[in-house]
Formats: sequence, C-alpha cells, structure tokens
Amino acid sequence: METTHQAEQQRTSAESRRRELLEAADRVVLRDGPKASMNAIAAEAGITKPILYRHFGDKGGLYRALAQRHTDALLAALRAALDAPAERRERVESTLETYLVAIEARPQVYRFLMHPAEETGSGEHAGFDVGRHSAPLLRRMGEELGVVIAERIDLGPGSEALARVWGHGIVGMMHAAGDWWLGERPCSRAELVRGLADLLWGRLAAAADRAGGPGF
Repeated sequence: METTHQAEQQRTSAESRRRELLEAADRVVLRDGPKASMNAIAAEAGITKPILYRHFGDKGGLYRALAQRHTDALLAALRAALDAPAERRERVESTLETYLVAIEARPQVYRFLMHPAEETGSGEHAGFDVGRHSAPLLRRMGEELGVVIAERIDLGPGSEALARVWGHGIVGMMHAAGDWWLGERPCSRAELVRGLADLLWGRLAAAADRAGGPGF
C-alpha cells in the first residue's frame, strides 16, 4: 500500500511540474511566437534544458503538449458555442466567431501553432519547426468537428463519411480564412463571420437534426 501511495504522489507531482513548465512555455510563446526556443523556455521556467527534455523528450514533444493544451481549450469553446440555446444560424455564426476571437486574442500562440519561424536558427538556438506539426493539429480539429456533425445532423446515406468531409472542410475554411484575415485585416471580424456563415448556410439550413441527437 505504501509503495502504491508513493507512486501516486510521484505521478501527481510530475503532472503538476509538467503543468508549470507548460505555463512557462506559454509565457515565452506569447512573447516570441514561432521563434520561441527551448533555451528561452528553460530560462523562463528557471531550469536547465536537460530537465525540460526529461519532461517532454524534445522540441516536438513540447510542441505537441502545447498544441494539445490549446486545441483542447479551443474545441471546448467551439462545443459550448454549438450547444448554446439559440437558432441554428446564430449558433453557426457564434462558432465561427469563437474561433476568430481565439486566434485574434492570442496571435502569437496561433502563429506558434500554425507557422514555422522565418528564421529558426540552428543548434542550441534553433526555434521550433512547427510547420510540420500543424497538419496533424488541423486533422484532429477536422475529425472532432466531423464527430459533432455526425451526432447532430442527418445527412442521409453515407452520413458518417459526409460528416467527416464537412468537418475537415469547415476547419480548412476557418483556418485559411482566419489566417488571411489575421494577417491582412481586410474586413471586420463580424463581416468575415457573416460571409463564412453565408457560404455554409445553404446545406446547413436544409439538413435535418439527427433523431435522438442533441440537435444542431
């Protein structure tokens, strides 16, 4: 029993320390964006880089942990927008708005997750080569949204496969349009939301809710 208790304490302590290191990494990402480095994160956490590697393995491991942290939060916010007690069109617009608000509020985090640094450097001072990691992140969001659509909308024959098509298509649209908008600011956020909702609305307006599902 004592051994089990000690193991549980060690696990809890390791999880707490990992959260602290991720919070330190977040602070560096908020400051440096895609140019955040393992050296800078270790310094922010007040530890040596080998200790950082001990917790995350390598830069890719730390990136994946940060990506999961932020993607979990974003998906929770998107689900909350979809679950809000409102008409379908309003919830579609609210979900698009939620995504755009998230990337606008923390643009350096968004750029860290989605864009490689222009100059990553080399050796000890190399930044994160995050470009190769962004595709799995977007795929996860597409799959998650596909599940939500399949749970809520009756798309007829082949509904599950079509829901995945919609999920990945909507995520791709949000990402591409949001990336362009965040960089150029060609219109207001409200105008972008209305334009994207108009693009989606035809088929969404016609689709029936799945029987027994939570509704869309």
